[in-house]
Amino acid sequence: MKRDKWLRAGIKLLDNGFNFCVLMLFLLLFLFSSYAIWDSEQLYATGSSKKYEVYKPDKKESKSFEELTMLNSDVFGWVSVFGTQIDHPLVQAQDNEKYVSTDVEGNYSMAGSIFLDYKNAKDFSDFNTIVYGHHMEKSAMFGDLDLFFDQDFFEKHPYGNLYFDGKDHGIEFFAFMEVDAFDTSIFYTPVTGDEAKNTYLQTIQQKSMYTRPMDISINDRLILLSTCTENSTNGRHILIGRIVDQVYPDTFQEAEKTVHKKNFISGLFQWEKHGWLLMVLLFLLLLGLLLLIMKLKKKRR
Repeated sequence: MKRDKWLRAGIKLLDNGFNFCVLMLFLLLFLFSSYAIWDSEQLYATGSSKKYEVYKPDKKESKSFEELTMLNSDVFGWVSVFGTQIDHPLVQAQDNEKYVSTDVEGNYSMAGSIFLDYKNAKDFSDFNTIVYGHHMEKSAMFGDLDLFFDQDFFEKHPYGNLYFDGKDHGIEFFAFMEVDAFDTSIFYTPVTGDEAKNTYLQTIQQKSMYTRPMDISINDRLILLSTCTENSTNGRHILIGRIVDQVYPDTFQEAEKTVHKKNFISGLFQWEKHGWLLMVLLFLLLLGLLLLIMKLKKKRR
């Protein structure tokens, strides 16, 4: 009898221990998922153009931009692509590694910054200037460049703005391409010499998915906005424009600067997919608690 009593007590202890472990597992999953969602939102918030809009140069007041340059001397300009969320300060370092994981305030960030190739001149006097930025969801950083993969979108969004040396300059976009990250015929800067410049322009025409009829010459200054693609490890999307003195107005309304337009259903299951995951885990946690309580009540009876 005594042996049976100790055996039942041991089984009960193991059973309670197992139930406790299961409960703790649900709780840890819930906490981990909550942190992962929070961390993801922080990352996208860091890469969003909204974070730095207070520093954006304005014709009437540039004090905020000056404050940003005082905070980080590598900040020197601003680039905007009209009709998208691409609206970011520009930085340049002594290499192309620093701002892959550093924000414009000099802090570590997986979102990085929008940065100029270290070999290019800050005054955009080179024939071709390359600007890099991470491809991110929710239109963060250069995430909206893939919108130009749609030819209709490309045709309806021909302008942007480039601020440097205390002045605004227009950007006239004329080509969009998808190339390999190691394609030196495109990722070569600065291109010098008339023959090399002509060859470079021909290469752009040959490799572009879409082009806009424009009289581009070797006397123009080109800007290439480059980011990763989703469908290839080494793939790169590049939006190419010509820098001009004429400043174009942003004719797109704020409502049209959307984060990858989606209908209600797709937005519900994609944009808030992390929220659904959290809800499922919360349900499982509550279900586990309910089953545990029911089991304990049954034992007491």
